[in-house]
Amino acid sequence: MGSDSKDTDIHLSGDRKLDRLLKTVVNDVNAYAMDQIRHMRRLSDIGMALSLEKNINALFDMIVDEGRRFCDAEAGTLYIVDREKQSLRFEVLQNEVLHVGMNSPDGEFTDLPDVPLYIGQEPNHSNVSSYVALTGRTVNIPDIYHITETDEAARTLNFSGAKAYDARTGYRTQSMLVIPMKNHEAEVIGVLQLINARDDISRRIGPFSDDDVDMISSLASQAAVALTNAQLVQDLKSLFYAFLRSIAAAIDEKSAYTGGHIRRVVDLTMMIASAVNESVKTPFAGFCLDGDQMEELRISAWMHDVGKITTPEHVVDKSARLETIFDRIALVETRFALIAKSIENRYLEEKLQIAVEGCGGADRFDALDRACAEKVAALQADLDFIRSCNTGTAFMDHTRISRIREISGRRFQFNGKPAPYLTENETANLCIPKGTLTDAERKMIEHHAKMTYEITRRLPFPQKMARVPEYAASHHEKPNGRGYPNGCSGDRLSLQSRILAIADIFEALTARDRPYKKPMTLSRAVKILEQMKADNQIDADVFDLFLDQRIHLAYARKEMDPEQIDL
Repeated sequence: MGSDSKDTDIHLSGDRKLDRLLKTVVNDVNAYAMDQIRHMRRLSDIGMALSLEKNINALFDMIVDEGRRFCDAEAGTLYIVDREKQSLRFEVLQNEVLHVGMNSPDGEFTDLPDVPLYIGQEPNHSNVSSYVALTGRTVNIPDIYHITETDEAARTLNFSGAKAYDARTGYRTQSMLVIPMKNHEAEVIGVLQLINARDDISRRIGPFSDDDVDMISSLASQAAVALTNAQLVQDLKSLFYAFLRSIAAAIDEKSAYTGGHIRRVVDLTMMIASAVNESVKTPFAGFCLDGDQMEELRISAWMHDVGKITTPEHVVDKSARLETIFDRIALVETRFALIAKSIENRYLEEKLQIAVEGCGGADRFDALDRACAEKVAALQADLDFIRSCNTGTAFMDHTRISRIREISGRRFQFNGKPAPYLTENETANLCIPKGTLTDAERKMIEHHAKMTYEITRRLPFPQKMARVPEYAASHHEKPNGRGYPNGCSGDRLSLQSRILAIADIFEALTARDRPYKKPMTLSRAVKILEQMKADNQIDADVFDLFLDQRIHLAYARKEMDPEQIDL
């Protein structure tokens, strides 16, 4: 019997009528066998398609669509069990007669209410879908409007939902097949409901056959496995993103602003990446990051500062040059107050000596008071100067550094020993030319990029996310090769890393919640980035796109104070 044979010659007896009868039987069996083979192949193809579909909404539609196709049903509905709400959540409605589906503009026909699994404390066995979900049994009703005495299960059901839908839409529900979808643990995770099976030849509505029940049950089993896998993948992804947000919160505990920084860098990174995808201009024309690559970049942005977990808090948040765990300007102020008192005491001792010896008058006392006041005033001026040098915005040129070193070289008596006006460490910090960090502290900060790589490379990312450690750790690399941690340049520096670098810098320049500086205006931030572009510290093409597509303005309206937006 070949798949292409339309007829079979039968010569089993000398009786022509019997041979014709046998011939008919053999051909019918052949047709039935080929039909079953087609069904099995179709089930196999569907199972493969279901297992490959990762989009859960698309998977929902596919389950209903394939179920309807198997038994030529007019309509189908899919409910998913919501354990938390103890209900069946409506997901998909397809109705060929009414021309409605999930994407139908006629929302009133597709927006079905959830079905409660319990009414009070009692199981809801009156609704067919909840009955199937609770019992795990299949319900096959030839006609919901004419329930016979033999339909024992159907007599307990009221089919109010289907009848209300009919009344609202003018549709006529007749036969109904409702099948539970069970996962690998035999738990019902959904309910597939098919309506109005049609005869292959007459196209009349009739009951669902036993073959229909078997085939749809097989489909439901495959669909449940695929759905469970898809939900598992989604749950794992949700868990991973929850982990990322937890890491950002942990970093946020170390710094009052870094957690917000991470979220903003993620948003800005994806804004730039989307613009790259949409660009039709050189050099981005024809270039496009696919869905997996966009996800890879998003995860990289979320994790780019994870290495700061290892950075001491007082370095991350150092807002003044003398700051460590606290701002040591308070110690300097106390010391200078002590020095001022020692000056005053020295002059008081001299005045007391003059009075005891009786060798001076009021003029000499006045001279001593003036000299004391001048020295205390000079000391106060030095303290005010030190205060001005302690701010992160002060630029320490040669003249200012020389004055700090001159002050540091002075001594006063403390507990009978000479002590410096400023300690060696205080002097070194106050003489930082720009910013608040010493070379050693800056290396601590820069070390976070290497630690980001060390942390992320230990995570078992799938192959499509394999470059997350590289992208996340290279957000401080520069096209000119002078970045860190690896000094990558040229083609060694990926486009994703260049995008993330610009997002990181722009956010840091314009952030309004930094404790150590006033918010920078938009024009000033753009000017700094333009200079960095000229010095080949950022990618010129990405930055030009950043400005041309007005991404900086869109971001500014969302994240910056109105007074910062001066462009």
